[in-house]
Parts: sequence; structure tokens; C-alpha cells
Amino acid sequence: MSETDQEKRSFFKGFGGFALLIIAIGSATAIFSERDKDYSEAGPQSLMALVTSEDRPENHKARDQYRHPLETLTFFDVQPEMKVVEIFPGGPGGFYRRIIEPYIEGAGKGGAYYPVNGGIGWPSEQVEDLPYGEIDMALVFRAHGFLIYGDPAQDHVDDLFKMLKPGGYLGIVDHAGDESIPQDPEAESGYVNASYFRAMAEKAGFEFVKESDVNRNPKDTKDHPDGLYSLPPSLRSGDEDKYRAIGESDRFTHLYRKPG
Repeated sequence: MSETDQEKRSFFKGFGGFALLIIAIGSATAIFSERDKDYSEAGPQSLMALVTSEDRPENHKARDQYRHPLETLTFFDVQPEMKVVEIFPGGPGGFYRRIIEPYIEGAGKGGAYYPVNGGIGWPSEQVEDLPYGEIDMALVFRAHGFLIYGDPAQDHVDDLFKMLKPGGYLGIVDHAGDESIPQDPEAESGYVNASYFRAMAEKAGFEFVKESDVNRNPKDTKDHPDGLYSLPPSLRSGDEDKYRAIGESDRFTHLYRKPG
């Protein structure tokens, strides 16, 4: 995540019982300058071409070493003919959105990209114009706030299940907590135990399909003074050389399936 921890915490608290996390990738300038760009007009492009494009912001490319977008999307097997939902993509300039949206919308194969942005009342209200029960894949990238804060986390996972068609998939990448420590409901550390999410997914009706180590970081001991926020990009604890040497957080990468 590239938003400051202060912005994220205030954003969460400001929605009275449920904090909607908008993942702001890159600098504010990079994001807002892309607000009006229609990525669907990019034309057919491969994932490789989009990831390596000279049009991608340099700060996005710099984070590929931690986020591995090509490997991650290949692991999830995102295809251009799919109807794909992304939860809290951070606007048109979002890290994954500016790869996935042109890949889907520009292919001309009948696929569609549906961003579920913050501030819309989801899941108390279903997402407008989203064809529930017809989505091929829902994707969650480090948007872990709805797993922990405010309204019951299970409600959000349940609604993801409703979005998908029978046989549809849910892919998630999130900051992996220390499995020897029970999940803190307040998530002061910023980490989410993979087992905590898996239990919610299976309760919703999902079947666990597979996991990948592509976004793992064994250097992340998860015992930092300010938890996740000691690491880049927040570097809340100071000692930047130490925490830059660790890199961004250790992350679990899971794929689930709706039976049918």
C-alpha cells in the first residue's frame, strides 16, 4: 500500500462502523492525472505488454519486485473474456486496475471490468450495475480493511460469494499475519492471518483451490514496532535503511472457487 497509515486509519474510522479502504497506488499526482483516461480504448494487449509498458508510472514499476503483477495475475488465470470485479482499486490510476482494465475491456472478447470503489455502502447495498451471479472472478489486493473493521467482515465475504457465478473464482493477496498469534480484530499491526480469511471464505461457501508463494517475503518477521507500517512505504518507525532492506510485507496469495 502506498497511502500513509494516517490516511488509512482516518479513512476507516470516518465511515462510522465500517471502514472502506481505497488503495491509493503511487503518488497522488500519478493517480489524479489519470482520472479521465479511458483504459478500455487501449486495444488488445497481453498481460506482459501491459506490465512492461512504458506508460506505467515508474513508482508502479518499482514496486513490481514486491507485488509481482504478471506472476500473480497468471496464477489467478485472469482471462480477457472474463467478467472481473476488483475491490477498492484506488481509481483509474490504481496499480492493478491500470493493468486489468485494458486487458479485459480492450480485448473485445465480451469481458468486463467492474471496480467496487469506496463510499458506496457495500455490502449493506449491492453494487449498482454489477450483474450479481454472473461474475467470473473477484479480486482483492491488500484491501484488507473490510476483513477486520466495522461491519461484520463475513458480510463482505458473503457478498463476494453472491457476485460470482457458479464455478467463479475469488483471488486475494493480503499482508500475511503471524499464524502463531490469533487475529487481532482491531488489526493494529495491519496484518491479516491467512487462516482467518480462509475460515471466512469457507464459511461463505467457497472452496479453497490453491495458494502461491509468489508474494511471500521471508525477511518480514512481522514483529516490528509499528507492525506493517514500519515497512516500506510507510516507514513509520524510522531507521529507513533497516526496513528498506526488509522490503514490503510478506503476503499470502489465495485462490478460491464458488462450487457449481
